[in-house]
Amino acid sequence: MAEGPLAGGVSNVEGNANSAEYENLARFAVDEHNRKENALLQFKKIVNVKQQVVAGVMYYITLEALDGHKTKIYEAKIWVQLWENSRSLEEFKLIGDAK
Repeated sequence: MAEGPLAGGVSNVEGNANSAEYENLARFAVDEHNRKENALLQFKKIVNVKQQVVAGVMYYITLEALDGHKTKIYEAKIWVQLWENSRSLEEFKLIGDAK
């Protein structure tokens, strides 16, 4: 029996984590972070995507971004409510330097 996302449970996204949908969310997160923090991060690529079904979907996207000349890993928490046509960056935190 295939397991899908359970309400409240966090699960890995099935399929291609680097799809246009997730890349758009990751770029949105970097842009929002830059706007809020007056930063200049540049999105590079997605490392991992998880989702949690809440009132909408909470996405946890681990991504690589350039900070100056260093590539660093960040986790973005993005809340999407499709019926409201809204998305918001709930959290954006540095995980560490990319290897």
